[in-house]
Amino acid sequence: MTIIDEDAPSALHRSQHDLPFVDIGPSGLLQLLQVDLANGVWVVRNRFPAVGTTLQTHRHTGHVHAFTQSGSWHYLESPEAVNRAGSYLFEPAGSTHTLHVPAGAEETEVCFTISGANLNLATDGSIESVLDAPAILVAYRALCEAQHGLADPPVVVVGG
Repeated sequence: MTIIDEDAPSALHRSQHDLPFVDIGPSGLLQLLQVDLANGVWVVRNRFPAVGTTLQTHRHTGHVHAFTQSGSWHYLESPEAVNRAGSYLFEPAGSTHTLHVPAGAEETEVCFTISGANLNLATDGSIESVLDAPAILVAYRALCEAQHGLADPPVVVVGG
């Protein structure tokens, strides 16, 4: 049996200009599209500069879907598997890796759907910081206000 909520919208739309990209330092720009607070899922677009960008080694507690829209990147742990425009990557829960955008590549844009937490690891493998759906929402809102004067960006928030 399918239950349909007649009052629910048929879809929620955001144009690429509704949600600003925020500067997150040397690793580039981030746009938060959606968070599902009840299920711990978050959807982001990242733009990584073409200057030899390497993110901190991290482990995911849930699975991740990545769709590359432009540029190229790979994990230092598997340099033969290069993601280019049109590539799709699935990361199973528990995977550990270090994202790298080679110097000289064009700006790289990737859309990630992340389930669970992103555990940023110190060089000894210990957990240095944790990023999850509630934390990314708080951080994105603060960066939007600081960088764009937008206190309440229209992120699609579910379950909160």
